[in-house]
Amino acid sequence: MPALPDEGFALVLLVFALGLRHGFDADHLATIDGLTRFNARSNPRWARFCGTLFSLGHGAVVVAIALAVSLLSRRWTAPEWLELSGAWISIVFLTLLGVLNLRAVFAAGAHEVVSPVGLKGRWLGRFGQVAHPAGVALVGALFALSFDTVSQAALFAVAGVQAGGWQHALGLGVAFMGGMLVADGANGLWIARLIARADSVARIASRVMALAVAGMSLLVAAYGAARLALPGLEAWGEGKELALGAAVVGVIFVSFMLGLYLARQRGVEPVTG
Repeated sequence: MPALPDEGFALVLLVFALGLRHGFDADHLATIDGLTRFNARSNPRWARFCGTLFSLGHGAVVVAIALAVSLLSRRWTAPEWLELSGAWISIVFLTLLGVLNLRAVFAAGAHEVVSPVGLKGRWLGRFGQVAHPAGVALVGALFALSFDTVSQAALFAVAGVQAGGWQHALGLGVAFMGGMLVADGANGLWIARLIARADSVARIASRVMALAVAGMSLLVAAYGAARLALPGLEAWGEGKELALGAAVVGVIFVSFMLGLYLARQRGVEPVTG
């Protein structure tokens, strides 16, 4: 996790950007993809909101962790190894996710839609196929019970306490949740739109998005590893965390638009009726 700034507004913006980036993790994309597709036929009215429901459950746990850590911080301080181990776990997971999603793109048949590949979703078993809004939110909550998410929440909670108390830590938790809600909600709507369109549109757009997610996962992992190995690069990156996070989000958004553009160039119209 990048070093957090001391100035209040910059801190909130950075945590919001971290939430956005977290929402675009391949694990989130893969699980929301599966939940949306599972509910698209039996619950089409709210299937498009699976991303939002998932994010609400996930964010509620993040906010609870931030609040708990802030209240306990007077008797406990985050150990130095927490940030380092959290960074390396994130690097390893992002690398695996990048490789798996690249493999999914090149292994898919010419007439197949490429679905994002995740790691955490495989641990959920039947929880990955729930047909109730509360169940989708529960899946999001279970996703938050991982070391990378808990360590991030703990670190910005401590920063919030240092900035002014538990209220600030709670506010940062809500900011993180807000960024994640935007990303996860947009992804749910994106998947629902692909399901409603012709197969060729879905094939083209899904490949563009899968390649973008895989590429960004590998690049973020490589940058994180380089920062830990090269002190000069870490110094260069100080103060640029918000811009780098915005760049990740921008690439994903451009990929989304590019996928739709390429599909339209093929002359395929949405399926109606």
